[in-house]
Amino acid sequence: MPNSLNPFELIARRWQPSARFVRRAALATVVMAVVIVVTGGAVRLTESGLGCDTWPKCTSGSLTPTSDMTIHTAIEFGNRMLTYVLCVFVGVLIIAARARTPVRRSVTRLGWVQFWLIMSNAVIGGIIVLTGLNPYIVSSHFLLSTALLTVAMVVWQRTREGDGAPRDLVARPVRQLTGLLVGTTLTLILIGTVVTGAGPHAGDAREVHRIPLDWQEITQLHVDFVYIVLGLTVALWFTLRALKAPAAARRTVLELLAVLLLQGVIGYVQYFTHLPEVVVGLHMFGSCLVWIAVLRVFFAQRERPELAAPAPAPTGDHETVQPEPAASSR
Repeated sequence: MPNSLNPFELIARRWQPSARFVRRAALATVVMAVVIVVTGGAVRLTESGLGCDTWPKCTSGSLTPTSDMTIHTAIEFGNRMLTYVLCVFVGVLIIAARARTPVRRSVTRLGWVQFWLIMSNAVIGGIIVLTGLNPYIVSSHFLLSTALLTVAMVVWQRTREGDGAPRDLVARPVRQLTGLLVGTTLTLILIGTVVTGAGPHAGDAREVHRIPLDWQEITQLHVDFVYIVLGLTVALWFTLRALKAPAAARRTVLELLAVLLLQGVIGYVQYFTHLPEVVVGLHMFGSCLVWIAVLRVFFAQRERPELAAPAPAPTGDHETVQPEPAASSR
């Protein structure tokens, strides 16, 4: 065996994962990206943000919790450990995509993007602890988690389609309307992080610096953008229906509408019940589902076919036989 083989090639010689396995591995990274958001929210909502009072160690004298560990320490340290679990899932995806023949370079590259986003967010998480839960850095922590979820969704979509040139299934104005919907939803999520940074759930029982804004006024702006997103979603559905767009594209818009309505109900419940922790946690989970649904709407409006199989190269084992000239008649 040549010494030039890298570890991925060695694995590929012994294991050929199916396309179905790669798709499931990609879907698993999407699920774990949502889990890490929800558990991160649990850290904040249970006032466990400083359960481990330093980083990368849990305490100044120990990498792991000590015998006098509190429930807050357990929650914070457990969330840190989930980062390693997420790395394992992404590692399985990268190895499977690299071992499969033919190699999907786009999938492996995006897998590495996920890995580096996880590492970057781990560092930001450490900075959050060292700065005493600075609300601006906490917001960037959530936004980077949203970026990770976005890349995970793109990878999952790439494993379900070919490598041919993308082809739009709807007209250009419809794609532009969808792009506006995606951008508005992203703005909605951004405003939600400001609400979090200014709101009452600071992440620790001690006094923690908050964004100096009236969180109720920011919440009202957040609600205004919810209505804008709802309006764009309804407009997009009627547009797709009028243009007789593919059923799959229309179905994803209906799914988004259902998720938005459910998220709206949860939002009003948490507001009028004075932000109970469980309901706020459900709202964070719902924000992930909203973003996933929006991306599915975007993905459903174009397709990428499989590349045509290359023609087999000549082997050189057969010589071309030239036809003999016809015999002249006499």
